Amino acid sequence: MTQLIDRQSDLIVCGQAEDAHEALKCVANLNPDVVVLDLTLKDSDGLEVLKNINAQYPTIPVLVLSIHAESLYAELALRAGAEGYVMKSEPLANVLSAIRRILTGGIYVSESMTSRMLQKHARGPTVAEALPVERLTDRERQVLHLLGHWHTTRQIARELHLSIKTVENYREKLKAKLNLDSASALVQFAVEWTQNSTRDSSGHAATSHD
Repeated sequence: MTQLIDRQSDLIVCGQAEDAHEALKCVANLNPDVVVLDLTLKDSDGLEVLKNINAQYPTIPVLVLSIHAESLYAELALRAGAEGYVMKSEPLANVLSAIRRILTGGIYVSESMTSRMLQKHARGPTVAEALPVERLTDRERQVLHLLGHWHTTRQIARELHLSIKTVENYREKLKAKLNLDSASALVQFAVEWTQNSTRDSSGHAATSHD
């Protein structure tokens, strides 16, 4: 990706980082026009790094690049301050398009995600407020999403750079907020919610291409 960007006449990579500390140091020292941020970092959760960049350098736009499902993480990233979201499975040319759009003050998400967000907005706040999942925090949604992919507590802790005890506390909060009475009921809910989100995103993609 660095080589692809550097081959462009209007773009150049001014720095790279592998972890959160180095990333924040690069942003401070280099003052880039845009940050391309992976959500999967060696030592921390990329969403937390995104929030830190946004808090410390609010004028620097951030494009999130990730393997995580757009149906959940794009919205989380935008809420955390990102100006765009690109999945790693997309063509690299889309990264260039996203960078250029963000540099001109725009927002970049896929056509299917744009359709999904517009439809969600059209339903109005009363519908969103009626859905328990809509009242979860970003971190609670991350835990629910990983549970929906059959991740164990230990795997979730490793993925989100949290302690096992913290993840267990999140599981208890999820059960309370979603009115579920057991761990198995929570996992079943998470799996169904994740599957529905994926189908919903796919359906919007088909609609946007018609």
